[in-house]
Amino acid sequence: MSLKIAIIGGGSSYTPEILEGFIQRQATFPVTEIVLVDVKAGEEKVDTICQLGNRMIAEAGVNIQLTWTLDRRSALQGADFVSTQIRVGGLAARAHDERIPLKHGLIGQETNGAGGIMKAFRTIPVLMEIAEEMQELCPDAWMINFTNPAGIVTEALLNHSVHKKVIGVCNIPFNMRHSTAELLQAAPEDVLIRFIGLNHFIFGDKVYVKGEDRTADVFQKLLQKELDYNPANIMPLDWSETFIKAVRLLPNPYHQYYFQTPSVLEKDKQAYQENGTRAEVVQALEESLFALYKQESLRKKPEELEQRGGAFYSQVACQLMDSIYNHKEDIQTVNTWNHGAIPELPYDAVIEANCVITKQGPKPISIGEIPAPVRGMIQNMKAMEELVIKASISGEYEDAYNAFLVNPLVQDEKKAKLVLDELLEAHKDYLPQYNRM
Repeated sequence: MSLKIAIIGGGSSYTPEILEGFIQRQATFPVTEIVLVDVKAGEEKVDTICQLGNRMIAEAGVNIQLTWTLDRRSALQGADFVSTQIRVGGLAARAHDERIPLKHGLIGQETNGAGGIMKAFRTIPVLMEIAEEMQELCPDAWMINFTNPAGIVTEALLNHSVHKKVIGVCNIPFNMRHSTAELLQAAPEDVLIRFIGLNHFIFGDKVYVKGEDRTADVFQKLLQKELDYNPANIMPLDWSETFIKAVRLLPNPYHQYYFQTPSVLEKDKQAYQENGTRAEVVQALEESLFALYKQESLRKKPEELEQRGGAFYSQVACQLMDSIYNHKEDIQTVNTWNHGAIPELPYDAVIEANCVITKQGPKPISIGEIPAPVRGMIQNMKAMEELVIKASISGEYEDAYNAFLVNPLVQDEKKAKLVLDELLEAHKDYLPQYNRM
């Protein structure tokens, strides 16, 4: 029996992660064919990844056919799962997303604030095309979307594309669970954090180990500065004792952009002056990674890959595919339709939540009311996400302006226009919906 995976954006430096995940799961998730897909500009990278991948497969002694192509339609034909990990415009576009807002005294970050909105504008139309092709060529396949901003992109696809078998994934809940497990000296599979909120804006309100409530222990450790689950792309900042005691929620690393904005902005400015944008740092890191990937003696994922901010995402993506394929009905944290799990949010909104994973897809576990200290912020973030999706599809300037204006990291009517105009000009080659005149 064949099991085909198509990886869109296969030339990404992350790809050895997901290949390793498939190799390790051959006993339960017997992949027989993997096709890496990329665009012409990524041809050399995807070829390098494919060669490394085939060395990894040979070293493991598993029977997987790994190839690459620039023909997306041929890769999608008959696929059972499609993993999407694209970056429209590459790291050069990311640099604009970071540099231009920072120039105007705003947070410059690839998935939050003005930069995150622009990434959605570039990304959603391309993934809508992929979804249409999937509905034609592999209608039963699940799209596992890792492309950021993952929650916004997933909602756009679920509510506006013809293909509905779409699930968004993120490594932040994975990092939080594993770091918490280490803190409590427990096995990660025994730890369950109840998450509430949206992608890159989730909170944990309860922590259980084998069903025992250990929330108080975790908050005590957090107060003692013993808990750190920041990915490599986000500099850690301490949370005050007052914040932890008052809010009584586990923040995720991205919350510092919203609750510690001035401090983050100063750190970002300093980092930019010393090392350039994070995109430029990643470009240098990727050069060294691909130099490693080309070494014929390398037959496994290098440890240096952990320096990338999305490290370990394959654990999330591969585990999800494995659970769908085997109808495991285990609990995982993914981005999917709300369907009443959070009553204060729209029924068809996408949330990041604990779900029971079945062959039919994720079933969100009811959360109940959003805690009062963060209720308004989560509702505001969801309203902003809806505006971003509308603007990504409509190509109307006023829609884009509204998305910028409502975003908590902008919320300045004059700066919103200045930054939007500069970013639209910088990204005009990747925004056909805004270049119709």
